[in-house]
Amino acid sequence: MAYRGRIAPTPTGLLHLGHARTFALAAKRCRENAGTLVFRIEDIDTLRCKKEFAVAAMEDLKKLGISWDEGPDVGGKFAPYVQSDNMPYFWGIWEKLKNAGIIYPCRRSRKDVAAAVRAPHAEDEAAEPIFPASWRPPAGTGRDFSAPGDYNWRFRVPDGETITFFDEIQGKQTFVAGKDFGDFVVWRRDGVPAYELAVVADDIRMKISEVVRGADLLKSTARQILLYRALGAIPPRWAHAPLVLDENGKRLAKRSSALSLRTLLENKSFSLW
Repeated sequence: MAYRGRIAPTPTGLLHLGHARTFALAAKRCRENAGTLVFRIEDIDTLRCKKEFAVAAMEDLKKLGISWDEGPDVGGKFAPYVQSDNMPYFWGIWEKLKNAGIIYPCRRSRKDVAAAVRAPHAEDEAAEPIFPASWRPPAGTGRDFSAPGDYNWRFRVPDGETITFFDEIQGKQTFVAGKDFGDFVVWRRDGVPAYELAVVADDIRMKISEVVRGADLLKSTARQILLYRALGAIPPRWAHAPLVLDENGKRLAKRSSALSLRTLLENKSFSLW
């Protein structure tokens, strides 16, 4: 299989140094494998994503010397693919999972799940909230829906199954469904696919052979492997880069404008490695 990599920013703010390092690593691994690098704007969250941040991301990456090899032709140049342009495709993915009985409609919110975890019987209140298995509806619930409606749709995980994968940077990774993560949202009640579904669906459609991203998404990889299996697709290889931390030991956030890639480029006050 020919190497196909991707860079896929979410335009909810300016890129920071952590994004730059990850995208530069993605470009480097792609070039070393004589591959094709795809640029995709992940703008499904229309309330938070802004066009000006998408434009800024393209400009900043070009200043870093990062280029891509595929996308819509705009004036003889490759524009990025735009995730929100493909809603009919995502609807088809939702329908396939719904017909298979793998996902189900759910009224429970994140707040509900967090409250359940904080209950006195919770074993580890600091852990990521796990959707209680007792809240699941009977198998097959939702198969008669013709549209997602005003519901979150959750993926029914195989409790107790161990999901193991090898990461090119982090090494062997192991997560247990139902213990490390529970039933997760794949379609949001505001009518758009959640991150887990959107990224898997797009990577399948674009035939991405290796995903390079931050180490904060290692657990998401276990969830996404289940989605690949449900959709009858082969997962890509994975390479999760170490996170860049601020002076307080916390990962960088887009809201920290002083550490934005744009500011650092203007001040010429950073090094990628």
